[in-house]
Amino acid sequence: MNQSTANGDARRHWILRVAGLVALLLITFIAATAIRIVRESSGEGLKSADVIVVFGAAEYAGRPSPVFRARLDHAYDLFRRGVAPVIITTGGSGSDPDYSEGGVGHDYLMHRGVPEHSLIAETQGSDTAQSAKRVMVIMRANGMHSCVAVSDGYHVFRVKALLEHEGIQVYVAPRPGSLPHTRWQRTLGVLRESISYLFWKLHLAG
Repeated sequence: MNQSTANGDARRHWILRVAGLVALLLITFIAATAIRIVRESSGEGLKSADVIVVFGAAEYAGRPSPVFRARLDHAYDLFRRGVAPVIITTGGSGSDPDYSEGGVGHDYLMHRGVPEHSLIAETQGSDTAQSAKRVMVIMRANGMHSCVAVSDGYHVFRVKALLEHEGIQVYVAPRPGSLPHTRWQRTLGVLRESISYLFWKLHLAG
């Protein structure tokens, strides 16, 4: 074996060791995040706050999807219980030029009986991170400092992290019945949220 071959083998060995270490760190991070996601999905520790923030899901020609409607209904129940005096609905228009998730959520809650002065629609966010940033702007403009975030069970961990990153005190209120029913679905749901959180931490996503 000549010197160049030996150097090449040593370099490949070093690259494999580094790659293995990186893979181990990523797996450890995702596993630890998954545990935190599952714990947060219980929604324990709910307290009163300045505002309830409902994170959008799909809307269909001005009507909230079943998932979005369930989130809005949960926010309505919290509002009726006096958890917060104001509700912010979030979500942009996506591919629908006529409606936004935030606007549809606003109108749905108003039709359910929430006074218009207690509703604010965030209608520009194209994803969870953008909505969190715009919620921060709205809250600061209205002198608000704390919120109760409403979304699905495995989503609230990332929602809370994004809002806390914007300097907001956050409590979470997962939508009842939002956890997947089968073990396989739960595993996929937690893995998806863990990877999304990892991408955000690495600044690979908004």
